[in-house]
Amino acid sequence: MTTEGIPIEAEDTNSEPAAGSVNPITEGAERDEGSESADASHASLKYSLLGPSLTKAGQDSVDQSKVSEIIYSASKGSKFFNREEVKDKILTAKIEQILAKKRQLESLDLSRELRHADNLIAELELSRDLTQHIVHIDCDAFYAAVELLDRPELKDVPFAVGGGVLTTCNYVARRFGCRSGMAGFVAKKLCPRLVLLPLNFDKYTAKAGEVREVLAEYDPRFESASIDEAYLNITEYCASHGMTPEEAVAQMRDEVHRRTNITVSAGIAANARLAKICSNINKPNGQFILPRERMAIMEFMRDLPCRKVNGIGRVLERELSSVGVNTCGDIYPQRQFLNRLFGEKTYEFLIRCYLGLGRTNVQPADEYERKSVGTESTFRDMDYPAQLREKLRWTAQELEKDMERAECKGRTLCLKVKLHTYEVLTRQVVVPRAIRLADDLYNYALPMLSKLEQEFPRMRLRLMGLRCTHLVSTKKPDTLAFFGLKRKTSSGETAAGSRAVGLEDQPEAMMDHDPNIAEGEAGRPNIPHSGQSPFRRHGKELIPNPKPEGQPVAAEEDEEWWDCPICNRPQAPDERKFNEHIDLCLSRQAILETVKQESLMAQPTIPPASRGATPDSRKGKERKRGRSAAATSDPRQKKLCFG
Repeated sequence: MTTEGIPIEAEDTNSEPAAGSVNPITEGAERDEGSESADASHASLKYSLLGPSLTKAGQDSVDQSKVSEIIYSASKGSKFFNREEVKDKILTAKIEQILAKKRQLESLDLSRELRHADNLIAELELSRDLTQHIVHIDCDAFYAAVELLDRPELKDVPFAVGGGVLTTCNYVARRFGCRSGMAGFVAKKLCPRLVLLPLNFDKYTAKAGEVREVLAEYDPRFESASIDEAYLNITEYCASHGMTPEEAVAQMRDEVHRRTNITVSAGIAANARLAKICSNINKPNGQFILPRERMAIMEFMRDLPCRKVNGIGRVLERELSSVGVNTCGDIYPQRQFLNRLFGEKTYEFLIRCYLGLGRTNVQPADEYERKSVGTESTFRDMDYPAQLREKLRWTAQELEKDMERAECKGRTLCLKVKLHTYEVLTRQVVVPRAIRLADDLYNYALPMLSKLEQEFPRMRLRLMGLRCTHLVSTKKPDTLAFFGLKRKTSSGETAAGSRAVGLEDQPEAMMDHDPNIAEGEAGRPNIPHSGQSPFRRHGKELIPNPKPEGQPVAAEEDEEWWDCPICNRPQAPDERKFNEHIDLCLSRQAILETVKQESLMAQPTIPPASRGATPDSRKGKERKRGRSAAATSDPRQKKLCFG
């Protein structure tokens, strides 16, 4: 029996259940009963094994129940399967607690919670912004599409990019149930004819640079979400060119395809959350627009499955389903329970999903504040202490390079390891001073590793990583920026983008957590589009937005200037840098006022005769220097220097 070319194996109902599910039954009738019990207990596990990318485009027509059976049979008995089974049991126990708590809440008077939910809905409704055209651009099977340019003979052949774990696959392979994040041997079970191609991140990054050059023409401040997707605000572009959003996005997609031979899909909506959902509707090579009307948005979200919303994964989806929330429209009838069951943060997030609200600010990735810098790597099982310490030393050296590029130090050091059983352990320590050097990182991480070895004798690791948080910038302050002045370039012209104290100039990588992909690419330097950096491991690195074609490099110098309200000096029209300058001016003013107050308080305590000069001579000096007597009476003022 086959389905869409997938060989479906008949399930052996007499096979012994997996360890920890049910006890083996010897008699015939009891054996059937036990098998049914095992199937029931593993129903949620089979669904979980479908992976986090279940909602990827190309999966809607696939019989997921058949796919889950094949994945279940192929991975049964493996370390990964055993770990997933344990996690599934923990989640099942948690859901039982949630249901018990809900039954208890149903017997109480929740009118107060109901009013609080209605008030929150009314408050959030006031923040709805329907004035912007936000677009989410997503390249169609990006890695596979780039490989297809060099291998056109694979157009109608199911193929995937990756080895042990698939990073992406073409739409032919997706019809068999293959998807990103899936183990290669499992994908081969689903599609025996699947062709696996090796990764080439330099090639993907170069092609992504070509796509970004087109996006910059429509929104120079577009936001890269990963190597193959981005958010744009085309409101201004549509107004200045007299185009509708549909026309502008269609033109953008055609331009991307003409220049790069890559197809992209797009979603157009009033905010980023809706735009991302919409971009997955007409994939591949299509676009979908959601009208900027409240009623249209509410109707769209009412029947939308919760899993389709970015931020709701397998765990939260199952928890919500247990309390009767399967679509975003189901959130409203259960609104009085959500805060008590899932907490304030998740509760507000779900209410926003029900209303179809999301952010409308789109800005380059390098303008986001960095929270941490880290690196990690996956390797074959390793258990010898000497090997573990050698790996820890190498990880510390890699982290030092990352932090040096990010120009920062860290006050908290976190060690992350994954056992051969796929169990993830983390330990952290607050160091007495901010550190960055590899020797310091290693010396503070080694005791944490040694303690883990004591807790888990002969532990075997398959992943190790280090991460620093509570960062401290090590960038050198610019004295000219402190005084509101601008640095002269080598050509003698004034540079519009001089660095101010504490500004982050490096791009920040926004990485989605994937246990099969190495992290730690945050803080990379400005990488050219040609892509020759050896640091690209998974393609999540972000590079600065390219300049639109035809725009001069020094175009910013011809723009209007903003006058600082404190020092009245002109500043570059950059909101972030302008705010930084105002903060510096305020701190300067506070210092001067403090010194002045202290000098005024100290002046009466100094006898005039002890100063060793006549009043006339003092007046002459004051007249010469242009300073008041109060300003020169305090000797501590002479020690202040702003240079």
